[in-house]
Amino acid sequence: MPSIALLPEPLPENPLGLFGEWFQQARTLNVQPNPDAMVLATVGEHNTPSARVVLCKRLNLDEGYAVFFTNHHSRKGRELSQHARAAAVFHWDSLNRQVRIEGPVVASPAAESDAYFASRALDSRLGAWASKQSEPLDSRATLVASVQEIAAKFGVAPGATQAQVPRPPHWGGFRLWIETLELWTEGPHRVHDRALWNRTVQRHDEHTFKAGAWSATRLNP
Repeated sequence: MPSIALLPEPLPENPLGLFGEWFQQARTLNVQPNPDAMVLATVGEHNTPSARVVLCKRLNLDEGYAVFFTNHHSRKGRELSQHARAAAVFHWDSLNRQVRIEGPVVASPAAESDAYFASRALDSRLGAWASKQSEPLDSRATLVASVQEIAAKFGVAPGATQAQVPRPPHWGGFRLWIETLELWTEGPHRVHDRALWNRTVQRHDEHTFKAGAWSATRLNP
């Protein structure tokens, strides 16, 4: 495990490089339970918050957004369609580090969703069709039967590991564009190190934003 290091002094103008280093280091060291895991918080009806763990499958450091994939009919998908903003937290306990991000969310381009879906294991692709995510289910047997029906629909033989299964139209990626980013690292004697960066982002097209310059400040831990 790397030695504990405080944040740079002075703080970098752009925090994305440091965030990228932390993210890559967690993946290289295979931090458990999952280095890609992040807690995603959304806002639902009556401004009720909800949170769950998802996997960050791509981190674009040039433009500044994180990508995750899900069923768009799920609770988080429905909430993002109503309130297109989210917050997420990466916590790598064994590295004594935490990252918080917030910003607007847009759907990924179809090509990005198609490419990731095609890379998934066959069972996961079948499950994406079979599961009506977040909806009530009378029994697990019903879900298993649904998976079997989907497999038959696409001509997948029992025990197969490879088959052509297209991406469901209701399944795909979301891009969380980073408007605020906070880095936290453990310090000696619980005097931790914490800093916050902000920038403005303005919608450019269906999938992208144009971002302004970052401003940075240290925070009391």
